[in-house]
Amino acid sequence: MSAAPETSKQESATPASADGQGQDAGGNVTHAQFLRLFSAVGLPMFMAVADQTLLATAVPVIAGDFGQLHDTSWIATAYLLTSAVMIPVYGRLGDRYGRRETLFGALALFVLGHIICALSPSMAVLIMGRAIEGLGGGGLMTLSQAMIGELVMPRQRIRFLGYFGIMFMSANVLGPIIGGYAVAHIGWRWLFGAHLPLCAFAAWRLSLLPHGKAHPDAAGVSDLQGLALFVAGTATLLFALSSAGHRFAWISLWSALLFGGGLALWAWLLRHERTLRAPFFPMELLRNRTIQLVGITTLCQTSCFLAVIFYLPVYLRFGLQIGADQSGLMLVPVSIGIVSGAQTSIRIAGRIGRLNTMPVIGMGISTVALLLLALLPPNLTVMAVLGFLVGVGLGPSGPGSQMMIQTAAGQSHLGAASAVVMLARTLGAALGAAVGGALIYGLLPDLNIADLMRAGAPVQASQEVIRVFHIAFFVMACVAGYGTWNARRVPMVPI
Repeated sequence: MSAAPETSKQESATPASADGQGQDAGGNVTHAQFLRLFSAVGLPMFMAVADQTLLATAVPVIAGDFGQLHDTSWIATAYLLTSAVMIPVYGRLGDRYGRRETLFGALALFVLGHIICALSPSMAVLIMGRAIEGLGGGGLMTLSQAMIGELVMPRQRIRFLGYFGIMFMSANVLGPIIGGYAVAHIGWRWLFGAHLPLCAFAAWRLSLLPHGKAHPDAAGVSDLQGLALFVAGTATLLFALSSAGHRFAWISLWSALLFGGGLALWAWLLRHERTLRAPFFPMELLRNRTIQLVGITTLCQTSCFLAVIFYLPVYLRFGLQIGADQSGLMLVPVSIGIVSGAQTSIRIAGRIGRLNTMPVIGMGISTVALLLLALLPPNLTVMAVLGFLVGVGLGPSGPGSQMMIQTAAGQSHLGAASAVVMLARTLGAALGAAVGGALIYGLLPDLNIADLMRAGAPVQASQEVIRVFHIAFFVMACVAGYGTWNARRVPMVPI
C-alpha cells in the first residue's frame, strides 16, 4: 500500500510540455505553468473536499422525502468506505498506467455515482450511488496530489502551498452555504446534478495536461485478498454499529453475528497482511509506537469532525426547527475554524520546532467546546462560537498528524506513510458517521418525520431531539478527550 512515487526530474513531463513553453533556466516550473496545472487538478480536489459539507445540509430534507431517518448515516458511510478502499488501489494503478489516465477513470465513476444519486427513487438507490461516488472520489484527491508530485519538483511545491490553502478553505466554507441555499430554494437533487458540468470542465482541463509517465513494470494491485477482507470486515462492523439499537437490539443474535463476524474478518486481515512483502496495510509502520498513537488521534479527530458536520444540520432542523439555508450558515464557523486552526498550527509548529504541541492543545479546545455544547441550553450565537472553537481545535490534528507520521516513517516510507494518514482519516470519518448515527437514531423514538419537517412541529418531539443530541455532544467530547490523551502520549517528533 503506497502512494505513487515521484518520478525524477529527467523522467517527468512538466506542464510546460503541454503548451510548448520551456522551463526557466533552473529547470523550474514557472508560476503560469503551475496555474495551468492547478486549474486542472484543483477542481477534482475541490469537489472531493466540498462533497461532505455540501451534502450535510440536505440530510434532513432527504430523510423527509424518503421517510427514513435511521439510514441517513449511510449517505456518508457508503461514500467513505468505498473511498477508503480505493485510496491504495489508485496509488498502484496510477504508478502502472499513468496518473492522468487513471484520474480520468476516477472522474468517470464519480460522475456515474452523481447521476444515480440525482435520479434515485429511494434511499437504497441513493446509498448505492454514494458508494459508486466513493469508488471515484477515492482517486480525486489522491491522484490529483500525485500528479502535482510528478510534474512539480519537491523544492518548488512550498512556493505554491497558498493555492492549496485557498482551495481547501473555499471548499469548506462555500460547501455549507451553497448546499444550504440549494436545498432550501432549488432541491437536494440539484447538489448532485450541479457537479456534472464541473466534472466535464475538469475532464477538459485534464485532457490538456501531458500524459505523464506510466510504469508498466510497477507493482500492480497484488493484495486482492487483503482488499476483500478489508472491505468485508469494515462494512460488516460499520453496518453493525449503524444498525444496532433500531434494526435489532444490541444484545441479540444478529448483533453477535455481525460484530463477531466483523472482528473475525479483521483478525484474518491482520494475520494475512503479516505474511506479505507488499501488503495492503503497511504492517511495519503500524508497529511504530508514534504512528500507532498519531493514527488513533487522527481517527478521533476525523470522527468528531464528520459527526459534527453531518449531524449538526439534523439537530438544527429537527430540534431547533431551523431551515436548510440557516443550517448551512451554522456550519460555516466550524469550517472556518478547521482551516484557521490548521494554518495557525503549521506556523506555530514551525516557530517552536515541535510537531506534538499543537494537536494536544487543539484536541483539548475541541473537548471543552463539545462539552459546553452538551451542557448549555441551545442558543444560535453560542452554538456558532462553540462550533468555531470545535473547528479551531480539530484543525491542528490534520497537518500535524500527517507531518508526524511521515517524519516517524522516514524518507524511504513516505508513500506508505501518506497512505496510512489517508486511511486513518477516512476510516475515522466513516466511524464518526456510523457510530454517531447509531447513537442518535438509537436513542430517538420512532418520530414522525413528516411532523418534524413542517413548521410548528410538536414541541415534545423537538425537545426529545435536543435531549438526544446533548447526549451525542457529550459522547463526542469523550472521543475528543481520548484523542487529547493519545496526542499527549506521542513521543517527541522534532521538525
